[in-house]
Amino acid sequence: MKHLTLLALALTLIVSICVAKSPYQSVLQHSRIRGRAHGPNVCAMQQIQGTDKKYFTNCKQWYHRKICGKPTVISYECCPGYEKVAGEKGCPAALPLVNIYNTLGAVGATTTQMYSDRAKLREEIEGPGSFTFFAPSNEAWAALPTEILDALVSNVNIELLNALHYHMVNRRLTSEDLKHGAAFPSMYQDFDVHIHHYPNGVVTVNCARLVKTDQHATNGIVHVVDRVITAITNDVNSLLDTDDELETLRTAVAAAGLTTMLESEGHYTIFAPTNEAFEKIPADTLTRILGDPVALKDMLNYHILKNMHCSESIVSGMPLETLQGTVLEVGCDGDEMTLNGKSIIQSKDKLGTNGVVHYINELLIPDSAKTLIELMEGSTVTTATKMFVDAGLSSHLTGSEIITLLAPQDDAFKGSLTMTEEKKKLMRNHLVKEQLSSKGLYHGQELETLGGLKLRVFVYRNNLCIENACIAAHDKTGRFATMFTVDKVLAPPMGTVMDVLKADNRFSTVVDAIQKAGMTELLNKQGAYTVFAPTNDAFKAMPPAELNRLMSNTQQLASTLKYHMGEGLLVSGGVTSHTRVKPLQGERLELGVRNQTMYVNRVPVVDADLMATNGVVHAVNTIIKPLPPKVQSDQAAGSVITRASAVKAGTQVLRNDDLFQKVMRSRSSKTMTRVQ
Repeated sequence: MKHLTLLALALTLIVSICVAKSPYQSVLQHSRIRGRAHGPNVCAMQQIQGTDKKYFTNCKQWYHRKICGKPTVISYECCPGYEKVAGEKGCPAALPLVNIYNTLGAVGATTTQMYSDRAKLREEIEGPGSFTFFAPSNEAWAALPTEILDALVSNVNIELLNALHYHMVNRRLTSEDLKHGAAFPSMYQDFDVHIHHYPNGVVTVNCARLVKTDQHATNGIVHVVDRVITAITNDVNSLLDTDDELETLRTAVAAAGLTTMLESEGHYTIFAPTNEAFEKIPADTLTRILGDPVALKDMLNYHILKNMHCSESIVSGMPLETLQGTVLEVGCDGDEMTLNGKSIIQSKDKLGTNGVVHYINELLIPDSAKTLIELMEGSTVTTATKMFVDAGLSSHLTGSEIITLLAPQDDAFKGSLTMTEEKKKLMRNHLVKEQLSSKGLYHGQELETLGGLKLRVFVYRNNLCIENACIAAHDKTGRFATMFTVDKVLAPPMGTVMDVLKADNRFSTVVDAIQKAGMTELLNKQGAYTVFAPTNDAFKAMPPAELNRLMSNTQQLASTLKYHMGEGLLVSGGVTSHTRVKPLQGERLELGVRNQTMYVNRVPVVDADLMATNGVVHAVNTIIKPLPPKVQSDQAAGSVITRASAVKAGTQVLRNDDLFQKVMRSRSSKTMTRVQ
């Protein structure tokens, strides 16, 4: 019964939300469902602890019990348009339908009601008509700066009346009519009020949040808002033009040719860096960007969102697309609005006719405006940065050269970091000609380094690798160059498989065996082999008699060696659990990875990814042998299970047949037959 109740609740929730016509209505319906256990027309509200801010609840907020990262308290209140009745559960009674003036009192906007009296607006909002009143809450009036409130109250017949008229529209507008991006002429000189209706159910007018919506009256409707709004007459570019705190930004906008765009129609959100924000940037970096029209435009577009977002629309972190093409993580921490997780917004909601401006005290520089050295800052490649600088490659990291940098992660470097001529050459081979994208790489592609080497690209099911190094993070695409973060220091091929084996004293026995088996030419010719090379220790671990038999029988020796050689080139980064390799002789090799160690037929690889021009060598300390034929035993077990299942099924069939016969002999069955 409990499960049926839960299912019914879930279905009701889904149907209610699907039927709802707007995001606000969806959230309201969800709050109704959460509150209905407390009686009819009860809505669940979430209040941020320590504040007066309340919200209708959605699924995410309900389960997280957080808004803007702060814990919330659940309260149950009458849904809009309803009130309690003494002695009855919930909110069974609809609010009396009275004129707007009296409705202001009924919904608790008593300060607005009082100022309507003083401004001689009462007669108008008590009389005939059809108005929408965006009524500031009592708290909104209290939060108004003293000098502004004094100016309004000292001239009630003009200033206060005009201010109140700007909160009114000469037609009835329900929440359904308040569409995202809509503008309606107010009753103050027809200056527009600007509506935004966000997917999370928040509705704003001139960035003031509607906190009590759809309070119907005989002559219109009241929406209570959380701040006093003011008339908007200028576009966002005019806001930038008139504020000395944005002088550097204003100059940059003009230099990037963005002035016309910011004067045109739209719904922009501008995170405007102050003069102080520009001053925090190193002079060389700032000069470079300001002198590069492409980088400058990218940087400024990175501060502009495609859609308008007032601070009240943000109740949790969300990625929002910029005009530059990438995203900013816009969130909140209590009353603080955050950007990429930082509380750098010092002033919010400066509203223009075509957008909103939020002042920030830190300049945002996108990757697309950075040099390689700037891309490397603050990432996991600090050791690589030092190595490139020590190798004398700084000019490639700071200039305008079109290249791709393969930057090993910090933990990829082992042993001494002292720079040598050999290491200088190696680091130079981490710089590839051309600016590449990892999405454009393909299997078998060759990349030429500044050191003159050719690096091969290997595409595996789980990884994308360049020689032995696999890409470990998303590309960082700068102004002229791209950075690939890789998991290993590159080990470019320095010869054939045979050359690699001969150059390493650990493989002297297997080299001798290869020569005895007549396989030297195979491992020197062009191809792509994966060789699991037994070390000298692997041969020493064999019983002497067995080793002697193996080394004296060239046919058996060749078979054993070919079982250690796979078709195709597989570096360790391309191995997943249950990877299979077809050996040159034999059925298969089973590969896997445990605790960052590669295994082949359960034998650990002690040194992986010794790269060769015609393959790769992985060292093992044990001669690899075929795994036990477990598949055959599984098949045998399967046949036993199948036979047992058949016997069981047969018995069940017999039982079912007996039951069928009994039913057919029963009286009710005979009666059914006669009726048919």
